[in-house]
Amino acid sequence: MSTTSQASQRITALLDDNSFVEIGAMVTARATDFGLKQTDTPSDGVITGYGVIDGNLVYVYSQDASVLGGTIGEMHAKKIAGLYDLAMKMGAPVIGLIDSSGLRLQEATDALNGFGEIYFKQSMASGVIPQITAVFGSCGGGLAAVPALTDFTFMEDKKAKLFVNTPNALAGSDIGKCDNTSAEFQSKESGMVAVTGSEEEILAKIRTLVSMLPANNEDDHSYIECQDDLNRLVPELEVAVQDGALALKILADQGDFFEVKEDYAKDMVTGFLRMNGMTIGAVANRSKIFGEDGNVVEEFQKVMTPEGCEKAAEFVNFCDAFSIPVLSLTDTEGFEASVCAEKCLARDMGRLIYAFANATVPKVNVITGKAFGSAYVVMNSKGIGADITIAWPDAQIGTMDAGLAAKIICDGQGAEKIEQCAKEYEKGQNHVSNAARRGYVDQIIEPADTRKYIIGAFEMLFTKREERPSRKHGTV
Repeated sequence: MSTTSQASQRITALLDDNSFVEIGAMVTARATDFGLKQTDTPSDGVITGYGVIDGNLVYVYSQDASVLGGTIGEMHAKKIAGLYDLAMKMGAPVIGLIDSSGLRLQEATDALNGFGEIYFKQSMASGVIPQITAVFGSCGGGLAAVPALTDFTFMEDKKAKLFVNTPNALAGSDIGKCDNTSAEFQSKESGMVAVTGSEEEILAKIRTLVSMLPANNEDDHSYIECQDDLNRLVPELEVAVQDGALALKILADQGDFFEVKEDYAKDMVTGFLRMNGMTIGAVANRSKIFGEDGNVVEEFQKVMTPEGCEKAAEFVNFCDAFSIPVLSLTDTEGFEASVCAEKCLARDMGRLIYAFANATVPKVNVITGKAFGSAYVVMNSKGIGADITIAWPDAQIGTMDAGLAAKIICDGQGAEKIEQCAKEYEKGQNHVSNAARRGYVDQIIEPADTRKYIIGAFEMLFTKREERPSRKHGTV
């Protein structure tokens, strides 16, 4: 492997020291048209091989922009496809480090077929082995589908570009109006990118993520010995819970929480944490973001948005594919009410329902605040398959806020009657004990005890087995 190219340096920084073994180093382009016969194409612009991250086997390809701009031609694509074949045989993750000008024009249909071969291998690997891509340079046109077909996309936040069409190719737009190629756009607006940062930060975070994930959908190496107190009380959780990311950090072993897509749909938090040494996927409603000083830096309505539902559904699907248990923290009063949201709210709401209902992994729901209407049902409720539902004493579960219900029930009966009706409704219908009496809540606990009860629930559910109707696949 070349010791000077950025492509090789990235592999060295990503993997454990001296662990990389290159495959296909002697491969070069076969095409000879348009001067390629006279052009040196070492490794045909992509370094491929295997190594380890914290002792875990991974397969890596890294595109070399110094060779024909890292463009994808016939042999370039075959090297990546062959790497996928090995990874599938061994049941180990594939990590792609992207830095390419895209399709190699000199190879025309051979290059196009190469794109198809890569897409096919990725599609076959989906749900079988984890796939991670990191964009460090250009990733445009058809190449943009490569990170889209993987599970997690990382993106360098200064120089990297990810796009199908450049800004100037969009009607009525240009790069001065909207840079749709930037990491900021792809992480905040499109939601395609899970993590952004400097090159060093990205490589370090990929290492962290790989260490938390199972190697494949059958063999699970994502358990470690817990160094934290299993019975640790979390009295600070009650105040912090409105910020789902902070709450999950408090609940996690030694405070380690890996958030995914933190810049997209901030009202919904998704990410991985360890509890009792076991990797758990978490989904949480969020109405506030607290800064390091404890002050609120951003605030949201307690409603679920289409983007939040989409983000959560995609995450739950990944967890179920790789047998990662799912924890949800529920505190929502309903769904976003706007014309823009209505365009796709029902569809994305349906996808989240399907994701939770279809998942056969252990599922635990903790209701920390309000759980009203269909939004409550969608957030991993008993009705759609939660195995254990835990609630705090002040939680409210019902069709809607008591004040609003009273206005409907006691319409025209005066303010005093409506106020009395609201109190009765809150006590009789919305109080958490009402749901518990009907079996919709399994345990009512003090907030400080939340960590130990969640750990206990997942320990009990460790050997869960659940069958689904025989079918080729769902259609939601």
